[in-house]
Amino acid sequence: MQQDGKVFVGFGEQPAYILPSMANRHGLISGATGTGKTITLKVMAESFSSLGVPVFLADVKGDLSGCCKPGERSEALDKRLRKVSVDPDTFPYTRFPVRFWDVFGEGGHPVRTTVSEMGASLLARLLGLTDVQTGVLAIVFRVADDKGWLLTDLKDLRAMVAYVSEHSAELLDEYGNVSKQSAGAIQRALLQLEDAGGTKFFGEPAIRLDDWMQCDEDGRGFINILHCEKLYRSPLLYSTFLLWLLAELFEELPEVGDLEMPKLVFFFDEAHLLFKDAPRTLCDKVEQVVKLIRSKGVGVYFISQQPSDMPDAVLAQLGNRVQHALRAYTPTERKAIKAAANSFRTNPAFNTEEVLESLGTGEALVSFLNEKGIPSVVERATILPPQSMMGMIDDDRRRAEIEADDLYGVYEKAVDNESAYEILKSQKEQAQKEQAEKAEQAEKEKAAKEKEKAATTKKTTSSRTSSKKSSTLSKAASSTMNTIGREVGRSVARGLLGTIKKWF
Repeated sequence: MQQDGKVFVGFGEQPAYILPSMANRHGLISGATGTGKTITLKVMAESFSSLGVPVFLADVKGDLSGCCKPGERSEALDKRLRKVSVDPDTFPYTRFPVRFWDVFGEGGHPVRTTVSEMGASLLARLLGLTDVQTGVLAIVFRVADDKGWLLTDLKDLRAMVAYVSEHSAELLDEYGNVSKQSAGAIQRALLQLEDAGGTKFFGEPAIRLDDWMQCDEDGRGFINILHCEKLYRSPLLYSTFLLWLLAELFEELPEVGDLEMPKLVFFFDEAHLLFKDAPRTLCDKVEQVVKLIRSKGVGVYFISQQPSDMPDAVLAQLGNRVQHALRAYTPTERKAIKAAANSFRTNPAFNTEEVLESLGTGEALVSFLNEKGIPSVVERATILPPQSMMGMIDDDRRRAEIEADDLYGVYEKAVDNESAYEILKSQKEQAQKEQAEKAEQAEKEKAAKEKEKAATTKKTTSSRTSSKKSSTLSKAASSTMNTIGREVGRSVARGLLGTIKKWF
């Protein structure tokens, strides 16, 4: 909940707040499975919404959908509220403005982007291409861009790869070599992406990011929930989609500097997938986006089990920390706990490493940036309960929420406008038509010549036959004529096979 214009997260020796002016300095919510990360995420999302800040979050397990219904008071929640010094009688259980989204269009409004918009680098990661194949894909995109051919969906990209492969010789000097093997490997990878559901993601109408940055009539920011239960089964598609979204926000939003509160807060659940098996060049780009996107008024909060799931360069940008309990069953996990404890400013009142292992569900070590941007001393805190319903809603309620949204109908129906596939298909059909017309014209010319030659031959033969005088000579002439006729027949036949010019 928000309190005094701040994001009230929990309570320890004193209230634990995130200052809105420091919310775009990013953050981290980490901890072992079952320690309360999802509740913390939900409490923070509700608080930002109450302040008028739109939120985007990925719902991997489906239990964030309850934001659209008010929570219900219980003895357990009353006890927790008293622990954080909040009067249960005054705690406002309420619903929040929610919009549901889904790449597959089943649990929310469909989310699409075009292949051109995603770009070669992210698509190469999604396809699992080698460096050489990535270079070929970059050429494909460059050719499409230079020609002004939009790559909307996967069939556009397949057609474009085929085009570049077929015209590789004429494109060599300007764009570089495109091997048949690399083009074939890209085509096979595209088929695998289609089998994984990639066709649902690419197309039009493409998502407008402005639709994720709106407030309701009461001034509360919309909580945009990406339904990810199905998407998460394809971890690479999931992580690439969220990475694309970050990149789009970075590219589209103007520079605004430090604001009193962010324009959007982005929660990236299962953040370790973003960096898993990612090439160094891609990790460098992610680090750059995280560093610079704060000036666009966007706060990014990563959710993962271990802080070490993020590269150090990214971790250094995450000033607002909520660390739930970690468990140590192996020497590696013991080192991870020590590293997590050492990332906080020391509190002389307790041993951070020991407390980290003893935290209960709903408890966390917290450290947020003060008004000067300095991390506070680590505190042990109990996290607030959410104001909305904990748990998931049923399908009927979800469908009712989707259909009641004023965006319903904007994205539901896919459209297939003219793009690279249609352009290349039209060019191919035109070339085939012209080739067929030339072949037909050539056949007509050949037939006309053959008819003219046949008429000439008949006239000559008739003249020779009429010059014979006697019946004996006539019989001999008939025999001769038949022989000539067979010779002419064979000559015409040979002519039909391309040898007629030799006979004349």
